[in-house]
Amino acid sequence: MSKIKRAIISVTDKSGVQEFAKALQEMGVEIVSTGGTARVIREAGVTVKDVSELTGFPEMMNGRVKTLHPKVHGGILALRDNPEHVAQMKENGIPEIDLVVVNLYAFEKTVAREGVTLAEAIENIDIGGPTLLRSSAKNFKFVTVVVDPADYDKILKEMRENNGATTIKTRFELAKKVFATTSAYDAAISKYLESIDVDSEPYLNE
Repeated sequence: MSKIKRAIISVTDKSGVQEFAKALQEMGVEIVSTGGTARVIREAGVTVKDVSELTGFPEMMNGRVKTLHPKVHGGILALRDNPEHVAQMKENGIPEIDLVVVNLYAFEKTVAREGVTLAEAIENIDIGGPTLLRSSAKNFKFVTVVVDPADYDKILKEMRENNGATTIKTRFELAKKVFATTSAYDAAISKYLESIDVDSEPYLNE
């Protein structure tokens, strides 16, 4: 088992994230974060590296583009036991990302609001979040991925018991939860879009 050295945290549901980040920092984990999540974590006295420092690019397009970058996804998807992958990481200055903590824009809550417009719904379709989650879950052999704040204590307990590492069985269980979450998320988007009357929707008839 490899010790978790670097985490990327980007969450909509910020419950418990300050305590979680503080505990990670106490175990020597470098925290990389985005936007509002970074601000909340810093308020807890935790040192945070902005994702823009990692990528060399600013967050842009009103937050639509933040984590979609090879220095993020290369660090997540690289097979640590593949010499070619390791060499490419070194050649391109891609740091390993061992822990990914992400939950998604609240799409279902958004579309449940009375009077919500199609344009508002579209802006609440998360792109970077599901991509981070799927990348991490695919590479569960090496990466721990957390989509549910209820799992924070479990992760910390396991790290403390294993010199900063998690077990592959835990990583597999967390990966399964990710794919169940992203599947339900896409289903909710599809269901909402199917409910739109294309002939009477102003957004589609400009």
